[in-house]
Parts: sequence; structure tokens; C-alpha cells
Amino acid sequence: MASAQELDALLARAMNAHQAGRLAEAQTSYKAVLKAAPGHFPTLHFLGLSYFQQGKPDKGVELVRKALAIKPDYAEAHYNLATALQGLGRFDEAISHYKNALAIDPNNPNAHNNLGAILLELKRYDEAVPHLERALAMDPNSPQSHSNLGTALTELQRDQDAIPHFTRALEIDPANAEVICNLGMALLRLERHEAALAAFDQAAAVQADLAAAWLGRGQVLEALNRHDEAVAAYDKALEFDSTLEWTPGYRFFAKILNCDWSSFAADSARLVADVRKGAAVAAPFILLTVPSSAADQRKCAEIAVALRHPASKNPLWRGERYAHDRIRIAYLSADLRDHAVARVMAGLFEHHDRSRFETTAVSFGPDDGGAMRARLVRAFDRFEDMRGKSDQEIAHLIREREIDIAIDLMGFTQRGRANVMAMRPAPLQVSYLGWSATMGAGYIDYILGDEVIIPRDQQPFYSERIAYLPHSFMVADVTRTVPDVAVSRQQAGLPESGFVFCSFNNSYKYTPDVFDVWMRLLRNVDGSVLWLLDGAASSSANLRREAQARNVAPERLVFAPRVSPDEHLARHRHADLFLDTLPYNAHTTTGDALWTGLPVVTCLGAAFAGRVAGSQLKAVGLPELVTQSLEDYEALALRLARDPAALAAFKTKLANNRLTAPLFDTARSTRDIEAAYATMWQRQQNGQPPAAFEV
Repeated sequence: MASAQELDALLARAMNAHQAGRLAEAQTSYKAVLKAAPGHFPTLHFLGLSYFQQGKPDKGVELVRKALAIKPDYAEAHYNLATALQGLGRFDEAISHYKNALAIDPNNPNAHNNLGAILLELKRYDEAVPHLERALAMDPNSPQSHSNLGTALTELQRDQDAIPHFTRALEIDPANAEVICNLGMALLRLERHEAALAAFDQAAAVQADLAAAWLGRGQVLEALNRHDEAVAAYDKALEFDSTLEWTPGYRFFAKILNCDWSSFAADSARLVADVRKGAAVAAPFILLTVPSSAADQRKCAEIAVALRHPASKNPLWRGERYAHDRIRIAYLSADLRDHAVARVMAGLFEHHDRSRFETTAVSFGPDDGGAMRARLVRAFDRFEDMRGKSDQEIAHLIREREIDIAIDLMGFTQRGRANVMAMRPAPLQVSYLGWSATMGAGYIDYILGDEVIIPRDQQPFYSERIAYLPHSFMVADVTRTVPDVAVSRQQAGLPESGFVFCSFNNSYKYTPDVFDVWMRLLRNVDGSVLWLLDGAASSSANLRREAQARNVAPERLVFAPRVSPDEHLARHRHADLFLDTLPYNAHTTTGDALWTGLPVVTCLGAAFAGRVAGSQLKAVGLPELVTQSLEDYEALALRLARDPAALAAFKTKLANNRLTAPLFDTARSTRDIEAAYATMWQRQQNGQPPAAFEV
């Protein structure tokens, strides 16, 4: 048996070799010590470290575990073991050992930073923040801790707070292209577009092949209506990483925003085919603009939920039964201001029966300080301004308020907060209005619909149960007035005479097959024009070029400038017939046209987004204006343009129905929706699972 002096000498020799980087030699000496003294704690620890350094972490983990069994209160061993487990992706075990290390020695900034980094990886952002803040309190010049904290804050929707940390990280390490990209994304979400573009340009200058830099650049350019440049940036991103999530869809969307239909059919088919294979090639909203089925859209949503919005493993509501005097409902939206959603929903909010329902608004969008915002604040029992709050904070608010039914008005649209619903803060969770498809998420129990937008045979393509309303799922605010026309046709850019077709849609809804129909209508109706909403200069130029290619004089396309909502309603009176789009219909835009007395011709699409105008026309008593094919759509529009008496009859019918038909009966729509909420609530109170039903 070796003496204590001999063991010390062997250990010293091993440590000298270890420090010099001669790992094999060090391991031979460490093993000699352990042969003589198998339970020698320092040697087990150091031999384990040598295996970590040698790229053999599994061997090292086994040895350090043995060391900790002998001396469980040694912080450094817990830290080293946690670091190895982190590298192996064994995060739960790593978290446990980082916490053990910090319980013994709470002043280890690296342990706090590394633990924060794991929590970031696991999307436990609110838990990550205090550890990263503690790391920075002890080591304020750590670029990694600043970067990690900035990332956690952005994920918690605290972009403004994140920017100083990204900035400080770059002051210390200015050549870190990934951190520059993260700064760019925070600036983009804050709509500081020029600063964001400069950041992405800087990132690409530092690392030209960084796909994320080109992706971010494309997103900023798209927001700036520089669509051609956006497409080029997306092409670069895909050149450097062909698997980059959602990017083929972003590229497609930038092209159709620009009315660039080169390879439209091929690009559409490829996106749908890849979604069917389970690839994350298009964000769910973008697939709604692609000719696709309800089944395709469900698959796309399920991909997004799995990647970005998975159900929480620790739901906030765990089966408790609330006992309230009134059913507590909460509407969640970023658009509770002067916005199309608010202009549609304001009347419903005001008409809720306060004796039966307690209403809460959960607003996580900007406050524009306008009259609509003030009106909405008055419309609710509670108006919760959650700007700058994290998903977790919003979800906890809903749970603390004991909301019975949480209604998401956003879905996967811009600024949507699907992760709030993923935490299951309420017993019943509903998708309504803002999202025109399934969410593909098990934590959304119901969707409010009608038999036009969701035919019975399409129920399998919805993860939600359908609450069928008796008329249209759309609501309207009948307090909106249509001002007298303030400008003449000439001032609006229209000819003094001639038939005016219009389609006041966003440019991404225009497609080449529908545009073919429109151009044939112009050729077949002498002196007619097509009145469109003005977009980017490049998209207008592309549309005029497409018209020319179809033998229509470009000047027969008239572009209406952006004006206030009231002015926009007023100018509808200069139009003769509204032409709908496909596969994505006009939604609130259809309601605007009908409210002003302007007939709309539509064609039913394959899925929800393409059936909304049909739902509204049926509910206003004009089902004759709903067609089943583009051929019938074209024939009907042509007949009405050539037959003034027939068109006048539809206008008269619309005028008569406007204040009596269900579409514009806000009180009736509210009662129907309340009946749906009450049915959901009663089933839940009875212990029954969600199920489709009719109101």
C-alpha cells in the first residue's frame, strides 16, 4: 500500500501533467492514485475533468458523480458536472447540479450564466432572467451574460429592455454577428426599421454567410415596402441555409405583396407539398394566401405549434371549478385601438349582457390614445393594458382573475400571443375572428364559426370543436356612419363616367387567376376601370404591367390612396361593384362595402379564409352574389356590369336589408355569441368535454 507521501507525489505529478495539457500522462498517474486509494476524492474529480477536456464526457460524468458521492458539498464538482451534462444536452440533470453548486456557492457568475443559458434553451425565459441578472451583477463585463439576458428579455416581449444588453455585449465583443442579429430583431419588433436594417447589414458585413442576417434584412425590407430587395435577401438566406424555418414562405409572401407572380403556381405547389411532408417552410398566416386546403392549413398550424407554441407541461388551470355570479370572459388582442378588428368588434363589446357576463379586455398592443381606444376602455368591466408584459405575466393575470372563457382574437396573425393560451390559463379557450383557420393546438377548445366558413365535412380539419352560430360568424358595429362623399370622382382619380369595379384589398390577396378574370371584365365592359387600394409603388407598377400583358391599358387601373376610415367608407359610393379575391377573401373589407350599400361578388374558396365574404353575403340576404367557380364569378360580374337594372335591384335589396338582416344586427349577433359561450360554460360545469354544437 502506498504511503501518504507517495500518494501526494503521484497526485502532484498527475496535476502537473494535467495543467501542461498532457492528458494521457495525467490520467495514468490519476489511475495509479485511485488504484492505491479508490475513494480519493480530489483524484476522482480531476480524472473526471481530464476526460471532459479529452472529449469523453460520459467517462468524466461517471467519475465526478463518484467524487460527489464522497463529498456532496463541493461546489466546484457540481459546477463541472453540470457543465458536462449541459454539453451532453442532459439539461434537467445539469440544472440540478448548477442549483446545487449555487446553493453552496451563490457567487459563481459562470454557474448563474450557464444555468440561465439552459433555461433559455428550454424556453423558461422568466426563470432565466434572475440568474442572468445575478451573473451580470458579479461580472458586468461578460458579453455572454449580456447577450443571454437580452435574448431572454426579447422572448418575454421586453425588447426595449433587451437593447442595452445587446449593445453592451457588442461594445465588449463587436464582431459577434449573432448578437448583432439579435439586436436587429429587437429593433424590428419595435418598428425601428432603419436602425434594424443597419444592424442586419452590419451582421452580414461581419459574417457574410450568416443566414439569420439575411433573413432579418428581408423582414425589415418587407416592412419598408422594398419588396424586390426583400426577395433578394431571402434568396441569400436560403443560399446559406436551405433549411431556415419559414423562409420560403416569407419569400413567397414578399413576392405576392409586390404582385410579382413569376413562378406563382410552382412556388405555391412547392410550399404545400413541403408542408404535407411536415417541413416548417411557411408560417401559418402565409399558407392562407396560398391555394391550399383546410387539411393543409391544419398541418401547417400543427407544425408551428410543435416548434414555437407547444402546450405547457405545467398548465396554470388544473381543473378547478369556479363559482362566479357571472360568466367571466376575456378578449385577448393587440388591436384594441383604431384598427379593423376594433371597428368590427366595438359594438359587440358594448352589447354584452353585464348581468350575465363580466367582461375583461387583455390588451397587449399599442395605445394610440384615440377615440376608439377610449370607447373600448369604457366598453369593458376591466381593461387590462399589458403592453410590455411577458406571455407568462398575461397568462398569470388571466388565471388570477379566474377567467372562465379566454377568447383569442389574434391567432397566428402579427403580434399574436399564442404562447399565452399554451399555458392554459382558463378552463375554456376559444379562437375567434382574427384567425381564419384552425390553430392546430389542443389547448384551444372551440372556434366560433358558421356553416359557410366551416362546412360540416371540414370539421376533421379543425383541432377545435366548432360552435356554429346561426348566421355569420362576423359581427358589425352599426353605429358607424357613412359620411357624405367629400370628393368627386375626378378628385378620386376616377373618370367622370364609366363602370367602376373595385377591390379594396391588400395586395397579397391578388392572384394571377383572379386578375385574369378582372382584366377580361375590363376588356368586355367599355369604359370601365378597376379601382384598387394603393400599396407600394413597385406593386402598383407590377399590376399595371400585368394589365398591359393582358391587353388592358394600364391607366384603367386606378389606385386609391390611404385615407382615414371614414373617408374610405365614404368613397365606396363612387364604386359600382366590389370584386372579391381568392383564395383569401375580403373580410372586414366585405363588411365595409356592404355597409355602404355596395354589392360584392365573391367565389367560395376551399377553406375558411376564402369563404368569409360568402358568409356575410348570406347573412345580409344576398346569397345570389355567392358563386361556386371563377367562371360563374366572372359571368355574374359581367352580367351586373352590363345590366344596370339588375345591379340596381341588388343595391335596393341591400339597402332594404342593411338594417334588418342578421349581418348588421349587432344586438342579435351578441346574443348568439353569448349563447355559444353559455353552452361551452355549461358543458364545462357539467364535467363534459368540448363538443361541436349549434346555437
